[in-house]
Amino acid sequence: MANILHIDSSPRGDRSISRALSYEFITSWKDTHSGDNVTYRDLGHHPVPHVDEPWIAAAFSSPDTHTPELQAAIKLSDTLIDELLAADRLVFGVPMYNLNIPSTLKAYIDQIVRVGKTFAVSANGYQGLVDSSKKVLVITSRGGTYPPGTPYAAYDFQESYLRAILGFIGLTDVTFIHADSLNLGDDTREKSLAGAKDAIAQAVANW
Repeated sequence: MANILHIDSSPRGDRSISRALSYEFITSWKDTHSGDNVTYRDLGHHPVPHVDEPWIAAAFSSPDTHTPELQAAIKLSDTLIDELLAADRLVFGVPMYNLNIPSTLKAYIDQIVRVGKTFAVSANGYQGLVDSSKKVLVITSRGGTYPPGTPYAAYDFQESYLRAILGFIGLTDVTFIHADSLNLGDDTREKSLAGAKDAIAQAVANW
């Protein structure tokens, strides 16, 4: 039995493509892995707070010195990190906003990327502390398309950022499924969605 952490970041409901596709994966996965446990975080509808000054003070000081204010400031971060560390696999539904990720997901990332918890700094540089055997699946939705090797690839800060920050904490086994070209006409949109669904079916079988 595996623990799956499923995270959506779109503020949309039924109209969200990334939300629908991540749900399709999870539903299909549970059909073939009925014993697995799924923990769900809906960042789009229930966002986590941004990092603030009490959070920073708590993150960079010993828990033994924390006042009740600092304990409260860092409590959610501790919970989110515990969820992350308990998961064997992670599934993200991520729309592209302005060439990058939604602020809801960035706030979550800022909560879980913590020195001494998910990464360390030593004489040899940065070291991810999260188990690298964990698998990550990121399902995105994009209005345009940013193929590698084309001038448009330079605009894709979504995949490059997520690969970098997940790798920074130790998560290097990351697979992306892109539903792109969604604003480039009905035929292109439907072809892209069909391709993404095929990729999801392959991921369910082989991930």
